Amino acid sequence: MTQIQKKSLPLLAISLFFLSACQSYNDAFVKKGKAYYYHSDIYFGKHLSKDYKKGIVDGCVTSKGKYQKSHSLFRTSKDYENAWFLGRNRCRHLLNVQK
Repeated sequence: MTQIQKKSLPLLAISLFFLSACQSYNDAFVKKGKAYYYHSDIYFGKHLSKDYKKGIVDGCVTSKGKYQKSHSLFRTSKDYENAWFLGRNRCRHLLNVQK
């Protein structure tokens, strides 16, 4: 092995170490087979129903200042209803007020 190759190995190892961490937490959890759910970088739980996820998104959008709710799902799906309120409350700090 040449002198340059010997000096390059530690640099290569360090580079690979840092590059391997360049994925989002969400991607890492999905790749490990776990179903953790994040929206707007807020963790909401795991193994959530489709209606629950939609409720979180709609509630979060509402808390940011744009009202969004599926009234039919709100009336018929307890998952959606609960998640809508949860999303609205957990995302409230993301409201951007223009001055």
